[in-house]
Amino acid sequence: MNDQPNVLFLITDQHRFDHVGFNGNTIVQTPNLDALAARSVNFKKTYVANPICMPNRSTIMTGRMPSTHGTRHNGISLNANVNTYVRVLKKAGYRTTHIGKSHLQNMGVNRTGMRRHVDFGLPEEAFELGLTESWDEFENLDRYRSLDSAPVPDDFYGYERADFTVSHGDICGGHYYQWLLEQGLDPREYQGSKRALENYAGWLQVYQTRIPTEHYPTCYIADRTIEELTAATDDSRPFMIHCSFPDPHHPFSPPGEYWRKFAAADMPLPESFFQDHENSMPHIRNYTALRGKPNPTATYPFSPDEDQFRHALAAEYGMIALIDDQIGRVLTKLDETRQADNTIIVFTSDHGDMFGDHGLILKHTLSYEGCTHVPLLISVPGVAPGERERLASSIDIAQTVLELTGCTPYYDMQGFSLAPMLTDESEKVRDCVLIEEDQPEDIFNAGSPFRSRTLITESSRTTMYEGLEQGEHYDLINDPGECQNHWGDKSARGTALEQLMQEMLRIGDHTPRPKYSA
Repeated sequence: MNDQPNVLFLITDQHRFDHVGFNGNTIVQTPNLDALAARSVNFKKTYVANPICMPNRSTIMTGRMPSTHGTRHNGISLNANVNTYVRVLKKAGYRTTHIGKSHLQNMGVNRTGMRRHVDFGLPEEAFELGLTESWDEFENLDRYRSLDSAPVPDDFYGYERADFTVSHGDICGGHYYQWLLEQGLDPREYQGSKRALENYAGWLQVYQTRIPTEHYPTCYIADRTIEELTAATDDSRPFMIHCSFPDPHHPFSPPGEYWRKFAAADMPLPESFFQDHENSMPHIRNYTALRGKPNPTATYPFSPDEDQFRHALAAEYGMIALIDDQIGRVLTKLDETRQADNTIIVFTSDHGDMFGDHGLILKHTLSYEGCTHVPLLISVPGVAPGERERLASSIDIAQTVLELTGCTPYYDMQGFSLAPMLTDESEKVRDCVLIEEDQPEDIFNAGSPFRSRTLITESSRTTMYEGLEQGEHYDLINDPGECQNHWGDKSARGTALEQLMQEMLRIGDHTPRPKYSA
């Protein structure tokens, strides 16, 4: 057994805080995660730094906000030269491995669609100087369309080996795509709604995949993680394994028995499903005014009708049940290799999904709890399990792991280590959580791309939008469902805007560190 603890990092995609049994959901079945929670510290008030995939995954890796690490929204690959907590672990002698969805780099989709928002003919990017032309092509789906080798660097943001499962649901590519070909399954004949065994007519994002369960991406990732756990036993170094599942992100395409594991008719509607949005933001009123009409891009949110919501939720719960079964296999292998007693386990998600709250589904441009509130479990050998009701953020994970492994954080990490809260339930490390969201589109016709800044405190949520006088302010004590927007009541807002500004000032970039006094 190594002197330094191992790290097993489990992460899901677009997985709400309350779509697990250990956070109170009585319908979805997550016995393995519930068992993990029973031996972990459950941080029940954990929020994202950004409610979108690439920015928040990059924040988890760097311990820095999107506005400072540069991946402000999807479509901007994380700078290859940026420091990460995984690089610190590697330098400290760790065996570092990524398996599954990374999404630190672009997936190579919809590049032409971005031309209407960004002029690609602009001069060279300032931060890309010195990087090779193909520095951000390692997650490009086109690299893996055949069995030809697609090598990855021996230092992919600190990972010395990486096995990619790129994209979502049953339409994943990457090394997983090549593995399907090796198994004699042509992905073009198995993936997507057009090849599905059964489609839900109300929304093309809900279907039973033709891919057999044992060949589904979730099972592939668990298989590869189990193989890596076995390989790590023959290595004298401690390991850091990043096991990343692309589900339950849409398309909601569970395989086999998981398609019918939950009945749509049994899915309850959220209390705010038919909310009156009289005081809500204009874009939210626009979404809900088109109930039952999915956004054709399948990216931005829409307002589902009851039937669409229930079928999507039943399918998503099936995907979560499969994830839970596979995490159970991984944790069993950890026990079998006799490494569990020296392994820190982290479980979280990169962001959430509205899933019916306020009559909405999916994400983007929304700062409600459904998108921003995520699960976070940290299991540390020798630390008593429990629940914590103090605020935490995705940005805190990197510094927490570094402290727990005895490694020194690097300059200008912007989170806080949660280690003090692990052993003392009265401890708190932050008074608020700042959430950023940037999008390349000008959805408000305000003359600039969408940009919002949100401040979560123990008692309120406040959101400002660039180019708009109207914002959001919710009293989370008396209105935890965020249904009554008190933005117009300046006395209710109190000092929230000042606190928001102070937190934005605090996370300002201080790099590079000055070396001389001029």
